[in-house]
Amino acid sequence: MEETNDTNTITAGGALFGKLKALGVDYVFANSGTDFPPIIEGLIEAQQKGIDLPEPVTCPHENAALGMAHGYFQISGRVQSVMLHTNVGLSNGATGVINAWCDQIPMILMSGRTPVMESGRFGARTVPIGWGQEMFDQTALVRETTKWDYELRFPEQMSSLFDRAWAISNSTPKGPVYLSLPRETLCEQCPPDGLDQPSIMAPVQVAPEPGALAQAADLLAKAKTPLIISQRGTGSYEAFDAFGKFVEDWALPVSQYWANQLSLPLAHPMYVGQNPEALLAEADVVLVLNSLAPWWPDKVQLREDVKVIQLGPDPLFGRTPVRNFRADVTLAGETAPALMALIEAMSARQGSPETIEARRKRIKALSAANRLAVTTEAEAGCVGPMSKAWVSLCVGRAIKGRKATIFHELGLPLGPLDLDQHNSYFQEPHSGGLGWGFPAALGGQLAEPDRLVFATMGDGSYMFSNPTACHQIAEALGLPVITLVLNNEEWGAVRHSVEGLYHNGLAGKSNEVPLTRLQPSPDFCRTAEASRAYTETVTEGKDLPAALERALKVATDEKRQVLLNIAIARTGAL
Repeated sequence: MEETNDTNTITAGGALFGKLKALGVDYVFANSGTDFPPIIEGLIEAQQKGIDLPEPVTCPHENAALGMAHGYFQISGRVQSVMLHTNVGLSNGATGVINAWCDQIPMILMSGRTPVMESGRFGARTVPIGWGQEMFDQTALVRETTKWDYELRFPEQMSSLFDRAWAISNSTPKGPVYLSLPRETLCEQCPPDGLDQPSIMAPVQVAPEPGALAQAADLLAKAKTPLIISQRGTGSYEAFDAFGKFVEDWALPVSQYWANQLSLPLAHPMYVGQNPEALLAEADVVLVLNSLAPWWPDKVQLREDVKVIQLGPDPLFGRTPVRNFRADVTLAGETAPALMALIEAMSARQGSPETIEARRKRIKALSAANRLAVTTEAEAGCVGPMSKAWVSLCVGRAIKGRKATIFHELGLPLGPLDLDQHNSYFQEPHSGGLGWGFPAALGGQLAEPDRLVFATMGDGSYMFSNPTACHQIAEALGLPVITLVLNNEEWGAVRHSVEGLYHNGLAGKSNEVPLTRLQPSPDFCRTAEASRAYTETVTEGKDLPAALERALKVATDEKRQVLLNIAIARTGAL
């Protein structure tokens, strides 16, 4: 029988929204299903009772929900929540959870659970899928890529379990957590205790051990041929600025190898590009900043006397089964405060002025030569179809001086962009779950509406993003994201992977490579136009700068989403 309404309580399905708001969650990105009746009824009840709530966002596909929460955190630094539908919704969202786990993105993930009872209790099974969707272990779909998981058993647990979920998600290293929500439990009345309060548990923040900091600082100060390799940025605006000054003062070369966040302005005199092999082979000290895979082991032989310092939230990446990069010193902590602590430790030390000055002269020359080579190669791609490097160069020039962010998924290569700001660049997670870039850009735009946001991706990645769902969300929320589809009519990443492994193989000599062709290409403009986006197809490199200016004008003046379908040569850089 149906529960009676108690004015001193609220349905558990609505109580969870108020608790999420108390924890600082701004949005719940949701894809609903038959387990949602108590959630929807409870949400209306909570609204009518005047409870402060996060904004629910309807996402027509689970991948979009996960990607938006991911991108929102990357721009805002605030954990968000995702709510999915039983096992089928969770399975669709699992790729997004893998991406969040790999990128150390905190989020509170929830999904309904098929009713346990067949009859006799309010909320019990009512339709055949109540039997068809039940699993022995639904959480197994995401357990390996979440920090903590649990199933809500009683409504009285609501406040304490969400406190715990939030605290664990935000603890070092950050990551997603998961709660399963049975329908019968959500239909019950929930006591109000703690629902309007922040978490009673503080996240665990790890700091580097002082002795290890001193050892790392001594090694760097005395190094003759040091190298810094950074993949995931510096963690904050303050650390970004401090890091740029630090490496210039000490003449420390920096390589952003397979970077998915920016650590240093691309025109910085100590930035030596994305390829660290030459400097790595001669390095006597290497500082690795939060890098899952800081170099390609088969491509470089380290010096026997090298010392490697690994810094980051989880310097050894303890839940990656095989990762055997050297780690003579480990500095555990969130990247920004750990890096600032190292910079502070270095300020009490002095290096050899002659060694530093000689190194500075050499690294500045390498940096200038690298920038010239990157620009020259990019300019050579101004043809039809053009190169990805040319598109990057044009976008970098178009947004220079603007507050802008590029979410790149096999779209714009980093080198020619000439970016110089923290949070200006996010590449797809190294987990490789495709379809991340477009919804992440939507989340980033939602987090900071006045920021200029690009989603750049290959044609294959665009199709993986469920673009109809993403364009619908962009129109519904008024998000003027500029989407660039770099269209080479193939799985370029797959073909390049084959050619990278088989250097002189048959694939490199073939006009058509099996299992990579995406022809005939769909008319992507029509997909976007279905949601009233401004669209253009650009086939000649010389026409791209003007097309970008028109796109910027639509996005900034009309606050309307844009899609440019750009014809790319198949030999273009990834």
